[in-house]
Amino acid sequence: MRRTVAAGAGVFLAVAALTVTAPGTASAEPGGPSSPPGFAPTPSPPVEVDQNAPGLMMKDGATLKEPKVLDIRSIVEEQGGAERREDSNFQTKFTLQAEVLFGRDSAKLNAEAHARIKDIAVEIDKQGATEVNVFGFTDNLGSYAHGRDLSKRRAESVHRQLLKEITAQVTFRIRGYSEDYPIADNSTEEGRKKNRRVEVSFPRGG
Repeated sequence: MRRTVAAGAGVFLAVAALTVTAPGTASAEPGGPSSPPGFAPTPSPPVEVDQNAPGLMMKDGATLKEPKVLDIRSIVEEQGGAERREDSNFQTKFTLQAEVLFGRDSAKLNAEAHARIKDIAVEIDKQGATEVNVFGFTDNLGSYAHGRDLSKRRAESVHRQLLKEITAQVTFRIRGYSEDYPIADNSTEEGRKKNRRVEVSFPRGG
């Protein structure tokens, strides 16, 4: 079962790290909401506005600011958060919890992982993406160095499987971030589970 959440305006942040200049090769650089998601209270009836009110009139010589393009995000998440897809105006990002891809403290993909990664590869081909980020993350248990090594090896495992499924030529950026950039509270097991993840992102196609 999946649920869809629409998010409002945001700012797009891209993190570039590892670069692959030819298919099949890679280079690495070191290194509680008050309402349910998607819930909005019923708005109050609009108040009639006097369009000729002095406070709404622009002063002589005043100009309007340049229009801004809002980054509208659509989020689809499996019940329990094992897999999450986020689409914005600029990119598509898949987030997979480590438990659905790997065994404990392992970077070896399990049988279920292959089908999930294949679905991502299909979307990459469908959108004609030429650049793909594969980033691994861990929780804050254990040493930072161990987390960096494990998260990098997990990202590389997902990268290798994507290469088997993608038909187009793609430049990959692969990075292991250890416990950096948590998306949940590491003081609880529920939060740590969300932080142990692999993210695959790429610019949206036209």
